[in-house]
Amino acid sequence: MYKPKSSLVHVVLVALACSLVALPAMADSQARIVRLSDVQGSVELDKNTGMGFERAFPNLPITQGTRLRTRDTGRAEIEFEDGSTMRLAPDTMIDFSRLGLSDAGQRISEVNLTEGKAYVNWLGKSDDFTLNFSREKVQLNHGAHFRVETSTNKATFAVFKGDVDVAGPADTVRVSKKKMVIFDVNDEDKYTLAKNFQEDPLDAWDKRSVEYHEQYAKGNSSPYGYGYSDLNYYGSFRNVGGYGMMWQPFFTGVGWDPFMDGAWAFYPGFGYMWASAYPWGWLPYRYGNWAFVPNSGWMWQPGGWNTWTAVPTYVGTAPLRFHPPVRPGGTVATVVVGKSGQGVSSLAQSSLFVNRGSAGLGIPRGAVSNLGHVNGQVAKSGFVELRPVTSLSASGPSTSAYGGSHPPATSSVGMGRSAAPSGHAPVGGHTGHN
Repeated sequence: MYKPKSSLVHVVLVALACSLVALPAMADSQARIVRLSDVQGSVELDKNTGMGFERAFPNLPITQGTRLRTRDTGRAEIEFEDGSTMRLAPDTMIDFSRLGLSDAGQRISEVNLTEGKAYVNWLGKSDDFTLNFSREKVQLNHGAHFRVETSTNKATFAVFKGDVDVAGPADTVRVSKKKMVIFDVNDEDKYTLAKNFQEDPLDAWDKRSVEYHEQYAKGNSSPYGYGYSDLNYYGSFRNVGGYGMMWQPFFTGVGWDPFMDGAWAFYPGFGYMWASAYPWGWLPYRYGNWAFVPNSGWMWQPGGWNTWTAVPTYVGTAPLRFHPPVRPGGTVATVVVGKSGQGVSSLAQSSLFVNRGSAGLGIPRGAVSNLGHVNGQVAKSGFVELRPVTSLSASGPSTSAYGGSHPPATSSVGMGRSAAPSGHAPVGGHTGHN
């Protein structure tokens, strides 16, 4: 890990204090925290603060006992430590009854599907996963990809990959790849193996999300998978002299800082934890350190994998007028800093402008085929206009996304401006405040 030279040891005391903030609840109870990695439409989270369901946004931590629900327009994704994912369709509710560690250190996750439809892509690297729905239970210690839906009359379980045993009050049934089983809730959950595998309209959305993670999670040498695919999509790694391997998001510039947009969310037993507004904003705020690199701006230094931080940290000398992240106090309400995680432009806009300083805010993951190329254009000109093409982003089933792999994004380059013209949709972010 990089150790600042003597000329760069002016570490801000507030940031140092933040870096020493521990999570005693995690150490004492073997609790775990996973990531709310994607939010589309109306999604709500109950963090057990006594305030009931609150509006959810990406990068909120999920702890044991958390409840998550989507409304009729909502979709959500949860990422577990190894990169396994669970996606919720509209009108779905789940609760995380267990997120912990065994005495041997094995990660154990148990989720209850109360109503609605969910997709699970469990990588099965070593962790155990249990899903309860209706009166059935699925326990996994191997890889599997499946869809499950439950209602007052029936429950349906369909497998895309792997073999899955579903245990119920009547019996245990093994469901193989491209097979379905239907449980009659009104008849002691007796099951029937479907003759044909029935596709669901949201299967394509789930498939695109799985493909997104598979494509951009390649080359991961860290011990964690959650959030890594977003690092490869929204930014790039490079070796920086005196610092080692560093990561930086696209569309930043010297005037941007990583703590200007996000929110503080309160969790019982943990206190306030930072939730970045940026779509890539998980790993760089949970592990390692940020550093301000002369002539390059803010960059993230991977490392510190044994310490999960609730308050993001940085090392070295910060620019003038920089405001370090400081936990709020005296309340349990969510405290927004700058733009919260909902600072995202609508895909229905006729044009999307990517500005210098936006750092990816407002760009749905997978919606633009080559952000590295667009980043080069923005660095030269201040902004790039992206026009919608008929394509589907990994974030949602909208029929109009900006770019996509086939065909490439349609764009026009601005001439030195950093703000979108009136009547167009700017990507959230800043032109710089330092």
